[in-house]
Amino acid sequence: MMQQTEQLSKIMKTHAEDLNSGPLHRLTMMIKDKQQVKKSYVCVHQQIEAEMYKVTKTELEKLKSSYRQLIKEVNSAKEKYKEAVAKGKETVKAKDRCDKATMKLHILHNQYVLALKGAQLHQHQYYDTTLPLLLDSLQKMEEEMIKALKGILDEYSQITSLVTEEIANVHKEIQTSVEQIDPNSEYNDFIDTHRSSEVVEQAIEFDMSLLEENENLQANEIMWNNLTAESLQVTLKTVIEELIQTQQTLLSKEKLVLELEKKLEESSKTCEKTSDIVLLLSQKHALEELKQTVQQLRCSEAKFAAQKELLEQKIQENDGKEPPPVVNYEEDARSVTSMDKKDKVSKLDTIRHSIAGIMRSPKSMLGSSSFFDVISTTVKPLAEQDWYHGAIPRIEAQELLKQQGDFLVRESHGKPGEYVLSVFSDGQRRHFIIQYADNQYRFEGTGFQTIPQLIDHHYTTKQIITKKSGVILLNPVFKDKKWALHHEDVTLGELLGKGNFGEVYKGTLKDKTPVAVKTCKEDLPQELKIRFLSEARILKQYDHPNIVKLIGVCTQRQPIYIVMELVSGGDFLSFLRKKKDELKPKQLVKFSLDAASGMAYLEAKNWNVNFSLKKNNLKLSQNNTVYNPYG
Repeated sequence: MMQQTEQLSKIMKTHAEDLNSGPLHRLTMMIKDKQQVKKSYVCVHQQIEAEMYKVTKTELEKLKSSYRQLIKEVNSAKEKYKEAVAKGKETVKAKDRCDKATMKLHILHNQYVLALKGAQLHQHQYYDTTLPLLLDSLQKMEEEMIKALKGILDEYSQITSLVTEEIANVHKEIQTSVEQIDPNSEYNDFIDTHRSSEVVEQAIEFDMSLLEENENLQANEIMWNNLTAESLQVTLKTVIEELIQTQQTLLSKEKLVLELEKKLEESSKTCEKTSDIVLLLSQKHALEELKQTVQQLRCSEAKFAAQKELLEQKIQENDGKEPPPVVNYEEDARSVTSMDKKDKVSKLDTIRHSIAGIMRSPKSMLGSSSFFDVISTTVKPLAEQDWYHGAIPRIEAQELLKQQGDFLVRESHGKPGEYVLSVFSDGQRRHFIIQYADNQYRFEGTGFQTIPQLIDHHYTTKQIITKKSGVILLNPVFKDKKWALHHEDVTLGELLGKGNFGEVYKGTLKDKTPVAVKTCKEDLPQELKIRFLSEARILKQYDHPNIVKLIGVCTQRQPIYIVMELVSGGDFLSFLRKKKDELKPKQLVKFSLDAASGMAYLEAKNWNVNFSLKKNNLKLSQNNTVYNPYG
C-alpha cells in the first residue's frame, strides 16, 4: 500500500511538472502572441487609414488650394500686362511676371492631375485589396491561435487524465469539448454579427470649379507647352525612378514571403505535439505582416505605373514637336521694336532655364505641398532605421549622445508604445516626446504619417524641433548592429526557469543555433528594466572562454530579449551534489581552475568579484565551468 501510494505521488508530481512546462507555458506564450497580433492589427489599420486620408483628401485639398491661389495670380498678372500695354510702359516686365505665374499654374495643374490619378487608384486598391487582406490576415491569425489552443487543451487533457470514474467522466467532457473546436468555423458567428456594411467607393474627380476662372486648362489633361515641357521630362524621370525602386523592393519582399512560407512548412512537419503549433505563431504573424507590406508596395507600384503612363502618353504625343506658347501676347507695334522682341525672347529663356533648375530638385518646389510630397518615397519601417535604438533606457541613450546635434529615437521605457527623440544640444541632452494625434506624428509643427518621415523632414530641412528649444538635428547616432537582433530572429522554446526580471527560455536563431533567451516583464518598475539592460551592456565588454557570451539584444519592441550562449550542462552546484561520489580530485581541480580563470578575467576588468561570486552563478558546459556574473 505504501509503495503504491509513493508511486502515485511520483506520477502526480510528474504530471504537475509536465502541465507547468507544457500546456500552461504554451498558453502563456499564446496570450502574449494574441496581444501582439491585436497591437499589430491596430497599428497597421491606423497606418493604412492615415495613408488613405492623406492621398485622397489632405494632399488633394492642398493642391486645390494652391491651384485657386495661382489662378488669381495669373488673372492679376494678365490684367497688369494689359494695363502696361495700354500705357506703353514696362510691358516686358509685365509679360515676364505673367509668364512666371502661368508657368506655375500649369505645372501645378499637371501635378493635380497626376495626384488625382494616384488617389483614384489608391482608393480602389484600399477597398478592393488592402483592407480585405488586412481583415483576412487577422482572421487567419486568430484561427491559427484557435488551432494552437486546441493543441494546448488537447495536451492538457491528456496530462490531467486519471483513471477514477469521477475524474474520467470530467476528462471525457473535456476531451469532447476539445474535439468540437473547429478553427475554420470558430469566428463565423462573430464575423456575421460584426460584419461591416459594404462601402461604396467615393468618386475622386477633377474639381471643375478650379477651371471657372481660367479657359486655357483642361480637366484631367497634362499641360504640355513651352513652360512645362522640360518639367514634365524631369517629373517622368523621377516617377520612373520611384517605380523601379518600388518594384525592386517588392521583388525582395515577395522573395522573403516565399522563404518564410517554406520555413514555416518545414517547421510544421517537425512539430512533435499538436500544441507545438504555438511556437510558430510569432513566425506566422511575421509572415502576415510581410504580406501587408507586399500589398502596400503593390498599391504604390500601381499608382506610379499609372502616373508614368499618363506622362509618357503626353510626351509621346508631342515627340519631335516644338512646345506651343502658352499665351499669345498682343504686340504693340508702336512701342515694341525688333530689339525689344529679342530681349523678350532672351528673358523668357532665362525664366525657363531658371525653372528647369528648380525642377531638377523637385522637392524644393512649391514648399511641402509639392507633387513629390504627394508621391512619397518608400521608406523603411521605424524598426529598420539605423537611428532607432528600440526600448533602450534613457541613461544609455544619453551616453550615446556626445556632440552638438547628435540624435536618436527610442521607445519610452516608462510608457511602452510612446516614442522619444533624444538630442545633444548646447551642452545638454534633451528628450522630446513624439506626439501622435489625428493619425500623424509631430513635435509642434507639420505632422507626418510615420516617424521616419517626421525625422527625415527635420534632419534634411534643418527645421527646429520646437521654437522654445531651438534644437536642430545634425548627426544621427546609429545603433550597434553587432548586437542588434529582431524578435523574429529568435524562436522561443521550452521554459528553462524564471529570473529576477522574467522568464528564461531555450531558443533557436534562424541558423538553428541554440541559445538562452532572457525576457524582461513589461510591468517591471523603470529602475529594474534599466538594470536588466545593463546586464547586456556589461556582457558586451567580455570575451573569455569561462564567461557566458552575449549573442545579441532584441529591443525593437516589448518584451525585451537578452540572447546569450546556451550553457547546456545546467547548474554546476546541482551537478556536484549529484555526482559528488563519482568525481575525481583531478576533475575538481580542473573545475576550480576554470572558475578561477573567469574570476581573474573579471578582476582585470575591474568588476566586483566578491559581490558576483555565488554558487548558483556557476554553469556547466561540456568541457568547462562557465561563470556567469548574473546567474
